[in-house]
Amino acid sequence: MRLSSVFLVVGVFAVAAGGAVFTASQGANYIERRTEVDIRDILDEQDYRWAEVEASGLQVIITGEAPDEAVRFAALSSIGTVVDAARIIDRMEITRSAPPVAPRFSIEVLRTDQGISLIGLVPASFDRDDLLDRISDVADGKTVSDLLETAEYPIPDGWENALDFGLDALETFDRSKISVAADRVAVFAAAETADDKTRIETRLSRNAPDTIALDLQISAPRPVLAPFTLRFLIDDDGPRFDACAADSSETRSQIITAATDAGIEGDVDCTLGLGMPSPRWAEATAMGINAVAELGAGSITYADTDVTLIAQPDTPQAVFDRVAGALDRSLPPAFSLHAILPEPLDRPGAEAAPEFVATRSPEGLVQLRGRVASELLRDATESYAISRFGRQNLYVGVLIDEDLPDGWSERVLAGLQALTEVNNGAVVVQQELVEVRGNTGNPDARARISRLLSEKLGEAENYTIDVTYQEALDPIASLLDPEECLAAIQDVQSETKITFEPSLADVDELGMGKIDQIAEILQGCHDFRIEIGGHTDSQGREIMNQQLSKERAEAVRSALVERRTPPDRLVAVGYGEAQPIATNETEEGRELNRRIVFSLIVPEPVVEEPTGLEMIEAPMPGPGAAPQQNNAPAAPENETETNE
Repeated sequence: MRLSSVFLVVGVFAVAAGGAVFTASQGANYIERRTEVDIRDILDEQDYRWAEVEASGLQVIITGEAPDEAVRFAALSSIGTVVDAARIIDRMEITRSAPPVAPRFSIEVLRTDQGISLIGLVPASFDRDDLLDRISDVADGKTVSDLLETAEYPIPDGWENALDFGLDALETFDRSKISVAADRVAVFAAAETADDKTRIETRLSRNAPDTIALDLQISAPRPVLAPFTLRFLIDDDGPRFDACAADSSETRSQIITAATDAGIEGDVDCTLGLGMPSPRWAEATAMGINAVAELGAGSITYADTDVTLIAQPDTPQAVFDRVAGALDRSLPPAFSLHAILPEPLDRPGAEAAPEFVATRSPEGLVQLRGRVASELLRDATESYAISRFGRQNLYVGVLIDEDLPDGWSERVLAGLQALTEVNNGAVVVQQELVEVRGNTGNPDARARISRLLSEKLGEAENYTIDVTYQEALDPIASLLDPEECLAAIQDVQSETKITFEPSLADVDELGMGKIDQIAEILQGCHDFRIEIGGHTDSQGREIMNQQLSKERAEAVRSALVERRTPPDRLVAVGYGEAQPIATNETEEGRELNRRIVFSLIVPEPVVEEPTGLEMIEAPMPGPGAAPQQNNAPAAPENETETNE
């Protein structure tokens, strides 16, 4: 065979082999691509788009992060419907789950006439039985429904303090909803009166731990205002309200808008109350405010639907007639206008006007001077003053004048009643004017005086009120907080202590003097619970010392209760000889150890998981709650003591 023929044969076989290899390669590539497409389609259909597919020969490599093991297995099962499971190389991973987050622990406490229910989530390690015992004391025999669930997570910081504060708030109201979380306490309740609302809000705000956000939503029933009174005036001090009443926020807004247009500035106190005499009250009062502004000075008084417009004596007659006439024509039909332009007080030839003056000093002394119309009125005036101010505080020096103007008696008695609204000041009654001035601790005194005079004086409602609110005179705002109260008690005891008859539980005369002073201090303190702790020296039998210390503490408590200290604020505890503050080896030391200690009652600290937060005072005990008894516990915080 020729050499060329050999090369030809070899070439043909080489070309054939190359073609076969190329064809096989293209076929393999096609199969791989087809496999990837088929697997991708099935994964997309099942919403497994997180998975990646790579075909390599007969093998199919699957990668990606599955949300969890179940999803990974489901994805493998779906791929197994396209290719044989033996060809699948599983390189999928499971997404790392975030560490478990502790749930938000909270309790909703609902108190109704039927009982108390608890709903929420609490830590499993929390002393639930202790909570239920405390709730049962508050419930006073009524049903306690425990619907709490638990979770195995640590007690959050602040939980105990927030819960103690929430229970304090719970005891304050007969009906309420208290929401407690570690960082927040919300109180939804209703107070009996507006004064109670202010007092409770002040106490709760002061006692709230610094670690919580406090949300107080305490409502008070709207008072019934009789008469429904509004009094607006412009004088040398500018425009102001002596009294303002409205039945709704919308009505109040309309009144305040009229007053703002008349020149009043700053916040306006307008009481929301019941008893509005007409649905057109806001419209009618706005007209009167505009009339005073047009006069430039004077006053407008609404007592229900009776309206009195009083101009300044120097107002031109033409201006007064125009403004009063326009107001009379525009007032709604139910309202009746009485317009007064007083005579100038310094008119020539005028005789000295009759006068009645009542003054009240800061010490509480009341003097009555001037004229009254009859002996009967003098007796009535004196009797009323004695009933309101006390006989020992009263001096009466009035003259009888039978020629006094009509309505004089009513004006005198109304003025005396107005004097009871000020802590110190004076009431001057004249023929054409009743003037009330002084200082008060009641922020509503102006409105109360205005309603009173409007009701008593009728159409002759020409009066002025110059009464200043002073916080120092406010019996609520001036109350001492717990620390201030105990500091004051400590001052009383700094020189001498509460003393007893030797070896007896009877407080001696000197000790009673100290108790009188302490009782007076407690009258000026906010509500909080106080422990009266009795202590002895170590002489005698321990059990006898324990009994004597308890009896002495009870004697002090009884003496304070007799002096009008609420009994539920006081708990007597006998410590016996268990807590000496000096050696019992000397008479001086034993004298120091025989003592009465006053201290705030605070929650016991959580020993297992201390929060590091300050403890707040314990809640007031509900009706029927047993006083805290303890033979020798650790001394409470914030102590003041008397050396017996």
